[in-house]
Amino acid sequence: MSTKSVEQGSGADTFKLLLALLLVVAGAIAFYIYDEYSLLMRVLALLVVAGVAVFIALQSERGRFAWSFVGSARTEVRKVIWPTRAETMQTTLIVVIMVILVGVLLWIMDSFLLWAVKLLTGQGA
Repeated sequence: MSTKSVEQGSGADTFKLLLALLLVVAGAIAFYIYDEYSLLMRVLALLVVAGVAVFIALQSERGRFAWSFVGSARTEVRKVIWPTRAETMQTTLIVVIMVILVGVLLWIMDSFLLWAVKLLTGQGA
């Protein structure tokens, strides 16, 4: 992964990000203002506005950095060796057995402590 840090953006980058944010906010407000129109049309318009906002945001330095980060993350996810179904089932079974075992042990300890407190306070038979 690149060790290049994101430096403080220029005024143009800040303007691009602010414009993208304002577009998304305006699109969301328009979605509710024009509720007499079809829901499908409003959703499509909102998606178009969001797409334009993402396009504008990707033109900034931070946007390009975020896009490269997403690409690097996808590359790392492809490198992961995922467990097989059998391994997942075995691990799950071990966890369930341990939870039941600890639950029974805590129940036994709680019962013993309840008996001891009743005996010490004179409430036991």
